[in-house]
Amino acid sequence: MKKVSMVTQIVIAVVLGVAFGLLLPKVGAELKIIGDVFLRLMQMAIPVLILGQIIQAVGGINPQELTKLGGKTIAVFGVSSLLAAGWGVLMAVVFNPGRGVDLAGAQDLGIEAQEISASETFLNFIPTNIFDSLSRGSIIQIIVFSLFFGIALNRYMQSKPDSKLFELLLDFNEVIINVIRYVMIIAPIGIFALITSTISNLGLQIILPLLKYLLVYGLASLLFMGLWILILTVYCKINPIRLIQNMKSMTVMALATTSSAITLPIAMEESTQKLGLSERITNLVLPLGMSLNSNGSAMHMAITVMTISQMYQMDFDVPKMITVAVTATFVSLANAVVPGAGLVSLAIIVPQLGLPIESIAIFAGVEWFVGMLRTFLNVNSDVYSAILVARSENEIDYEIFNQKA
Repeated sequence: MKKVSMVTQIVIAVVLGVAFGLLLPKVGAELKIIGDVFLRLMQMAIPVLILGQIIQAVGGINPQELTKLGGKTIAVFGVSSLLAAGWGVLMAVVFNPGRGVDLAGAQDLGIEAQEISASETFLNFIPTNIFDSLSRGSIIQIIVFSLFFGIALNRYMQSKPDSKLFELLLDFNEVIINVIRYVMIIAPIGIFALITSTISNLGLQIILPLLKYLLVYGLASLLFMGLWILILTVYCKINPIRLIQNMKSMTVMALATTSSAITLPIAMEESTQKLGLSERITNLVLPLGMSLNSNGSAMHMAITVMTISQMYQMDFDVPKMITVAVTATFVSLANAVVPGAGLVSLAIIVPQLGLPIESIAIFAGVEWFVGMLRTFLNVNSDVYSAILVARSENEIDYEIFNQKA
């Protein structure tokens, strides 16, 4: 008997979770602890995984190549995130998702405006204690430390090539990946519990007032993904259908968990084993992309801000729209990579653009559904960026990419 694939198991878990949440809401609420256990088991290894993989990628690369590769990666991240935010603004202008939505029923959830400044944002990128950053899961601080450690390790290995330190790091990273593989065995059960408890708590009726907003965001995400795939098809000369098929596991995991961090191990595995990307590219670009390439988050904030302005009948002119896109791009750098981070990001950007902070409350009920779309685009655009960088470095194995699963 053929073994049921992990993707199929997760899809079944999502469908059953929605059904149980609607039909047996009291039972669904009791399952929340199982979902929380699964999330914690995944999250406990993610910071260490990112730390080790970036150190390995930077420590094992030629210094000249590191500068070149890093520059390409950052450039792709910056352009794609800005375009995603701009695309979100455009879609909101075309479809007006905020028109006709009544904010009178919005409840005050006690959300406070989050002040942000360029100097404070930059300072928060720098860790004061790497162990504190690891314990809090501060991804961007972990990345900064990993880059410094990787550069130092690189120089050390250049001067002492006989050292076994780098080999020790490789073994350590393999053990961490095995830890995550063990946790993934219970992924269908954990995802079932998460979906069931979420649906039983919210109910599908919560999305009705913002159905148009969700549809516009979903359409914008799909169209933007289509643009990405078109670029990769032309520049990288790859089969778009094969690309979608080879990324199905990470896509389903992103939609089911709404967490880029939890999806990262699957994305890294599929990038090397199904997409044919080199480990050098995968280990550097994908962990960096979690914080520096949030296409989905940038688009989410841009569309939501434009929707709120339409709800309050505050028409933004072109300069204001450009401000929305640029601000959303920069705020996406500080976006957390765990479920439920969208409201925090909105609390940063909404007051910055002169909109009432209480308007965020109405979006709290659909945060889980928005998180699915946001994570789906975040994860896939990270991989698309890695493919683009890998093609520029001639590090795509097309035999692996084109092989049948």
